[in-house]
Amino acid sequence: MHDTPQGGRTLPGRRSGVRRAFAASLTGTALEWYDFAVYSAAAALVFGDLFFPSEDPLTGTLLAFSTYAVGYVSRPLGGLVFGRLGDVIGRKKVLIATLILIGVATFLIGVLPTYSTIGVAAPIALVVLRFAQGVGVGGEWGGAVLLSSEFGDPRRRGFYASAAQVGPPAGNLLANGVLAALGALLTEAQFESWGWRVAFLLSGVLVGFGLWIRAKLEETPVFKAMEAEKTRPEAPVREVFTTQPRALIAAMLCRVGPDVLYAMFTVFVLTYATQELDMSRGSALAAVLIGSSLQVFLIPLAGAVSDGINRRLLYGVSAVAAGVWPFVFFPLAGTGWPALAAGVVVGLAIHSFLYGPQAAFIAEQFSPRLRYTGSSLAYTLAGIIGGAIAPLLFTTLLSAYGSWLPLALYIAVAATVSVAGVFLGRDPDAAVEEDARLAEPAAAGTVPTG
Repeated sequence: MHDTPQGGRTLPGRRSGVRRAFAASLTGTALEWYDFAVYSAAAALVFGDLFFPSEDPLTGTLLAFSTYAVGYVSRPLGGLVFGRLGDVIGRKKVLIATLILIGVATFLIGVLPTYSTIGVAAPIALVVLRFAQGVGVGGEWGGAVLLSSEFGDPRRRGFYASAAQVGPPAGNLLANGVLAALGALLTEAQFESWGWRVAFLLSGVLVGFGLWIRAKLEETPVFKAMEAEKTRPEAPVREVFTTQPRALIAAMLCRVGPDVLYAMFTVFVLTYATQELDMSRGSALAAVLIGSSLQVFLIPLAGAVSDGINRRLLYGVSAVAAGVWPFVFFPLAGTGWPALAAGVVVGLAIHSFLYGPQAAFIAEQFSPRLRYTGSSLAYTLAGIIGGAIAPLLFTTLLSAYGSWLPLALYIAVAATVSVAGVFLGRDPDAAVEEDARLAEPAAAGTVPTG
């Protein structure tokens, strides 16, 4: 029996499934992003010295951020492989596979010898493991979004889909919290010698917890309906490119600005604060920690707000704010730590009002039968031109010009790209009707419970 949304309600028989799916989407994505975020922080703080030794600290950081970018460049492979599988064999099986992949890769980074021990093999192995992380994350996002949103009322998709969006700040919060605690408990030498490894080795415990939660879930009602009606696509990747190119382009463009903004206020700000503003590592991490903790609440709030007003309008206004804020932040940050922390909090608050509605907005660009593939492709391909190169470009621009102005201009351009994507996207109301039509055949001949 498949209970379906009727009249904008989530039927009682599905409510427990909605709660479980929301929790599984949030916790699983948070655990994967813990793995991804702990690498990002380590790249900014210690990987330059340990895996890419150089006489110039900025050059070592630049090389470390190159491996950071690999995690984004490999995402499209994950989006292609796992996105297709998600539309063909189901959301649940794919999400278990992605969690295992990224967890194993992160654990292995924690035991990886450094350059001083095995020479050039160390950075090569680091790149390979980072590549595997990116493949896992590339296949994770689209499925995590659908896992929660396809169980719930389509008219509240902004809130339900935001479960997956809470994952990055929650994972980032956990990662930076662990690193900050290690930094406070250990000396500088201890942290650089072995302390950073503890954060990576914790991944094994966290992934086990995430697998336990996801294994208890059923497949989503929308996918079950596709199975019952035999409407699953045979070649979803080709169909997305041939039948829904505008949706793919719109979804890709709208992601660029938030990706660049997030890279600034969670990754590069650590380098900027320590190397340009002469602040301690702990102070820089604390600023990110505060901003990320607020995002855990702001993102679902923004998703819920987008259900009550025009989602595209909220996204567009937030994108404009993202382009303007860096011109305020950089002069402000130079006046001291309180100003830096406040600037990071505002930057991540703006990001929340982009990121909260983003999952629903992107999913609604595609028809239900191609939604996993389309969403995954948009997410991963946009990551290459957005988040992948952002820390690298931030570092290069700062090194070349010695000024924050080119950094702010770069973020403004990225935000403008997102505004273009919002205008190109379609009105999301049509997606509600699509879900209703898709769900009806699966419920034919059944009486909803409650």
